[in-house]
Amino acid sequence: MSKQDFEAMRRAMVSNQLRTAAVNDAAVVAAMAAVPRERFVPAERESLAYLDITVPLGNGRALNPPLVTGRLLTEAHPMPGDRTLVVGAATGYAAALLARLTASVVALEEEPSLVAALEKTFAGVSDVTVVSGPLADGWAEGGPYDLILVDGAIETLPDALVAQLADGGRLAAAVIEKGVSRLTIGRRSGSGFGSRAFVDADAAALPGFARPRAFSF
Repeated sequence: MSKQDFEAMRRAMVSNQLRTAAVNDAAVVAAMAAVPRERFVPAERESLAYLDITVPLGNGRALNPPLVTGRLLTEAHPMPGDRTLVVGAATGYAAALLARLTASVVALEEEPSLVAALEKTFAGVSDVTVVSGPLADGWAEGGPYDLILVDGAIETLPDALVAQLADGGRLAAAVIEKGVSRLTIGRRSGSGFGSRAFVDADAAALPGFARPRAFSF
């Protein structure tokens, strides 16, 4: 496919998927209109880059649908001065968007092949730091963060991530409840943290966030 084909697909994504589904933060829309999403999927799946589906990346991982990313970022209200952590950065699409929207981004990933892809993508980009480690642990060294984006679906939200939020900081994630993935936004206030779900949407599952199974005979 040509560059012009992808540009047309990106415009269609913005007009048909995002603007019609409450992705209405002007800065978020502008970033998603500018970042070439096809660069963040395997070459053999470039044609899927702008469809409203999860795109497989290999090793059990996938890229979130554009609408999920757009809704989470819209509710999170990224601001130019924010220090941001992306948990489960995968190939770096959300990190690339947030690099346009916030002051600095820490892109956390644990899958070795994805870490290598991130390091290649962001080589020489001073405001994006690629780090490797267990996703559920976050990255305390770079905190506290004004915004944490968990870039996928999780069953439980670890206390470690909440603890890395600055006072007033926001955390956006897809939380799985009774088999349903719900996009959720939370905010830390002092030592407290509250969250609310705002829409159901299928998101790519992240490893390491499974809910402990209840004991049964």
